[in-house]
Amino acid sequence: MMHIRTIVYLLAGAAVLFSCTSPQSSIPLVVSNPSDLHRKEVVALETSHFSAFLTEKGSENIGVRTKGDSTLLVSQWVDLDQDSVYDELLFVAELKPHSAKAYELVYLEQGTTLQSTPGYSTFSRFVPERTDDYTWENDKVAFRTYGPEAQRMVEEGIPGGTLSSGIDLWLKRVPYPIINKWYAGNDTSPGFYHKDVGEGYDPYHVGTSRGTGGIGIWMEDTLLTSKNFTSYKTLATGPLRTVFELTYAPWGPYKVQETKRISLDLGSNFSRFDISLPTEDTPPNYAIGITLHNNTGDVEILTKEGIFRHWEAIDTSYVGEGIVLDPAYVKEAFVHQSEVPDQSQLLILTSTRNNHLVYYAGFGWTRSKQVHHVGEWDQMLKEQALKIAQPLTVEFK
Repeated sequence: MMHIRTIVYLLAGAAVLFSCTSPQSSIPLVVSNPSDLHRKEVVALETSHFSAFLTEKGSENIGVRTKGDSTLLVSQWVDLDQDSVYDELLFVAELKPHSAKAYELVYLEQGTTLQSTPGYSTFSRFVPERTDDYTWENDKVAFRTYGPEAQRMVEEGIPGGTLSSGIDLWLKRVPYPIINKWYAGNDTSPGFYHKDVGEGYDPYHVGTSRGTGGIGIWMEDTLLTSKNFTSYKTLATGPLRTVFELTYAPWGPYKVQETKRISLDLGSNFSRFDISLPTEDTPPNYAIGITLHNNTGDVEILTKEGIFRHWEAIDTSYVGEGIVLDPAYVKEAFVHQSEVPDQSQLLILTSTRNNHLVYYAGFGWTRSKQVHHVGEWDQMLKEQALKIAQPLTVEFK
């Protein structure tokens, strides 16, 4: 009897202890910067590292803050596979060179404001009112590319279409979103966004070129390319990152099945291209291109660093375009000059890894005040290459 009673007392004591123990209210983590750069960039936390915490607390009750600081950071949940389960939590980490900083995921009591509203954001959308562009932007830059209706119009001889899988640049010089405003203006006044009235404009010509960041296959002195995208998926848009996918009809003799996943982070001049490229047979290369327009700009090729730059005059200002990628992907790079319109291009011939190609494509415009001369653009490209080579790391404690 004494033995049984002791066990009962022990069990009762354990129950009291369990009931008085507070549930986990935070998860510590450390972000490290291995580089020589001062870094302020978006960090993605994979929810698989804190799935139990997320299930227990609910995404609407979880925030991010610097450890020891009660101020909540701006954050964004992302569901990349669109299965109604979040895959990532984004926030912006700021670190000095060769340093680490402690952050924490925190449970917020009911009625607590999750985060302050950021001044600016990222954005992307399909634009059926302007044929069928897909356009994306952040506080620094804006881009667009073209869909199946624009292709059909060209192939059937209807004015106003565009046949291109190249990447167009919109030269914005304000940090707030301009996509909706410019398209709305173009609806009532055709050509609205081709005139700079204080926010920027679109003087950049793509045509059948690669623009800045389109791809193809280089064979026998000819660049083979896809036509316009056939479908799209908007995967995320919010304060810190926009993500979307574009799918293309199988193209070329290798029947390339191209799907581009493109993302753009707040504060970055570079879109990230993660391209899936399954084929029926292995092509000799994939070429990433930058149009050279009339061959009047300046090109720099830094193959060992994975940096490829063009600097050109457009109207009364200058634009620097660039491709940055892991040098391990690069086979060779060269300037191809042609008498055929839109075919003079800087081409980077690459390999893939498991039928995937990853690179960054972006630009800087002098009138935006983000860069003032080619030296500043070169520095921005070098810093982007260093970020690729030495990414921020996250450790959950």
